[in-house]
Amino acid sequence: MAIHRAGRVAILGRPNVGKSTLLNAALEHPLAIVSPTPQTTRDAILGIVRHGDAEIALLDTPGLHRPRTELGRVMNRTAREAARGADVIVFVTDVPTGRAAGSAPRAHPGDVALLSDVGPDTPVVLVVNKVDLVKDKGLVLPLLDALSKARGFAAIVPISARKASGVTRVLDEIAKLCPEGEPRYGADELTDRPVRFFAAEYVREQILRATKEEVPHAAAVEIERFAEPDGPGAVHIDATIHVERAGQKKILIGAGAEKLKRIGTHARLRIEELMGRKVNLKLFVRVTPAWRDSNRQLAELGYSGGSTRPERDEDEEPGDE
Repeated sequence: MAIHRAGRVAILGRPNVGKSTLLNAALEHPLAIVSPTPQTTRDAILGIVRHGDAEIALLDTPGLHRPRTELGRVMNRTAREAARGADVIVFVTDVPTGRAAGSAPRAHPGDVALLSDVGPDTPVVLVVNKVDLVKDKGLVLPLLDALSKARGFAAIVPISARKASGVTRVLDEIAKLCPEGEPRYGADELTDRPVRFFAAEYVREQILRATKEEVPHAAAVEIERFAEPDGPGAVHIDATIHVERAGQKKILIGAGAEKLKRIGTHARLRIEELMGRKVNLKLFVRVTPAWRDSNRQLAELGYSGGSTRPERDEDEEPGDE
């Protein structure tokens, strides 16, 4: 008789190492938003993967970094709480670029600090992403050696999440480590998040892709109306984009409101793909000063602000902003 396994698996790492890309590759579905902007992921996002006889509940988490706002501290807490509740941790790092020719990659000091925080009783699979960018794979060995000195790993898997290369092996290693147990989710469940959550995320994804500088970090999306008819017909969604300054609002709207229209069109297509039905999406932009440092505003926008758990000082927080 086959042994069934079911486990909760937290994907941890610094910003922009490819955690969300790995989740999407494992799901074979672009569930989580992805962009070149650091700290794209703000919430823990669950994706449910069936792999052989194992049900793997993968939690994509915000990249751990030095927080400069209350939102940043909330994001770090979210990642750490996901790690504490996990049966297995997938620790993602990437191969550093921009080195001198022929020089070996070195372990990022943030990775070493983060690995020292992981509980010794939780098995960790080390995933080294972006190996497709290194021509001489032998140069990766010193990186693996340096990270292995920080802690022991149940497995080490080099991958290219962007090309979905090596992802099956990552799932193989995770499945071995999941505890025995029956499935916790329905066979057709992909995530535990409601569609309105992803509606907001897909609007924010397009903001990340359409704007630069301070606007992406200063933007939050709030779903004001989500009306889904019982029968045929379009889903009506009204979303408010919060920014902190009038100048950011002007950039986001663009000349003749063209930029906001493009953001809305691309976001609507993403939402329609997820829902499998037509969507009528209306976007509004509002200036909400300093929302990233207001516990009340963070809570209203769906971020778990107001925690009394002490947070490290900025200088002690590993990772990059």
